[in-house]
Amino acid sequence: MTFCIITHVVHKQFNEDYFAYSPYVNEMNIWLKKVDKVVIVAPLEKRITNTIDKEYSHLDIEFIKVPHFSLIGIKNLFYSLIVLPQICFSIAKAMQKSDHIHLRLPGNMGLLGCIIQVFFPKKRKTAKYAGNWDPNSKQPFTYKLQKWIVSSTFLTKNMQVLVYGEWPNQSKNIKPFFTATYCESEKEVVKEKSLNELIKFIFVGTLSSGKRPLYAIQLVESLKQNGFDVQLDLYGEGVEFNALNEYIEINKLDDFIFLKGNRTKNEMKELYTKSHFLLLASKSEGWPKVVAEAMFWGCLPLVTAVSCVPNMLENENRGLILEINLKRDIEKIKNIISNTAEYQTKIKNGINWSRNYTIDKFEAEISKLI
Repeated sequence: MTFCIITHVVHKQFNEDYFAYSPYVNEMNIWLKKVDKVVIVAPLEKRITNTIDKEYSHLDIEFIKVPHFSLIGIKNLFYSLIVLPQICFSIAKAMQKSDHIHLRLPGNMGLLGCIIQVFFPKKRKTAKYAGNWDPNSKQPFTYKLQKWIVSSTFLTKNMQVLVYGEWPNQSKNIKPFFTATYCESEKEVVKEKSLNELIKFIFVGTLSSGKRPLYAIQLVESLKQNGFDVQLDLYGEGVEFNALNEYIEINKLDDFIFLKGNRTKNEMKELYTKSHFLLLASKSEGWPKVVAEAMFWGCLPLVTAVSCVPNMLENENRGLILEINLKRDIEKIKNIISNTAEYQTKIKNGINWSRNYTIDKFEAEISKLI
């Protein structure tokens, strides 16, 4: 079987190997276990890989390089009009030669893939919508267009669209799904953590305005001012790094708030087990893997009610929902810190739930789609 991937994810090449963002590649490598040949249509950059990148583990990869493009801004729009015919031709050619078409959504490449796949009704297809599928959420028009096209049973034939969460009034194309980080064999007993010692908070994710890392810092800063013995470690990189570092320095927070950069999967496992709380005040999410990862290792998530997060937390039985109101959120956190029994109950609920979603189960479900 020839398996075609249409994605906006920027790739890198080193010798004969292709690299991309490791969580994405880890997932794709599971899909690719079942196929003979892979055709990837995506942007490709010539630059050195870093710790967050990983290579595909497949012996037969045909990479079709296309230009990276954006529809935001006049200059970008004019450039896009020039390169779109070439990109559309490359996508159509790749789909024609493939047995299975796989779209990564949402994204600009995904949008083109959504449109072009309409002309291949007999091909077997899957799409992974990695963003927020909530029909009532505010999203860009292009995201809504992608969702409409793949949901339409008139336009889109022979397609299963994997989405996070269960939503009412969906077409037969839509399939609620999940993602995973750990295997069954990695399950270990988690030791209880005392709230009478240094209370460790962690932020895990891109340092961007959409993830609200500054709000995480301000929460822990306020707890410190309220007399709590707290520490916050922020793991990740992004455009907000310098601004966050400046805020920490100006407000003299550098003895209990630290910017740590990226870490490997194994390092994060250790950090989750030693931390009491995960802080993630995102504006938008799909299925935030870090929330399930934190629960897997007994770290209580404090997150915003976006996408399927309320379902992941079973409202607040497996964590706390942040309201992005500093005063009210601080009171919530203070209450859970002062109630050890409630904290431990939520931790146990999170462990039991998250350990249902392993890589083993994910791989078994993927095999049904290929």
